[in-house]
Amino acid sequence: MAFDVGGNKGGGVRPTMNVTPLVDVVLVLLIIFMVVTPLMTKNLWMNVPAKPDKEDTTPPPPDAKPPVVLTVDKAGTLRINHEEVPRDQVVVRLQRMLNARADKIVFFDASDAVPYGSAMEVLDLARGGNITVAVLPERLAD
Repeated sequence: MAFDVGGNKGGGVRPTMNVTPLVDVVLVLLIIFMVVTPLMTKNLWMNVPAKPDKEDTTPPPPDAKPPVVLTVDKAGTLRINHEEVPRDQVVVRLQRMLNARADKIVFFDASDAVPYGSAMEVLDLARGGNITVAVLPERLAD
């Protein structure tokens, strides 16, 4: 602690605080937090397959079955491979189609105009029938 002598009308001693140790402590804490903060982040590693080159893609064999695609358009109509299907028959039709296939996967596609809740209802409907559903990575042409 330092004292200020003089310059006071009362003639008394006025104490002033030395802030140098306070600044030193604050700078040390700042450096510690700057070093520790990057270590506190959590990493999530995800393996995503690389997108194939255009000239590197080979066409599927002629006897390959086309994938099963469940789509929902903006009117809420459900389609399986471009064929309109009533909502109560979707699970039965998908199970029957997958019994004849080896891959047992249904791809899901929804129009951009479909509300999120409606799309989730269709996904839950398909998953409720114990069907493996995969979401298409790219948009299909309407």
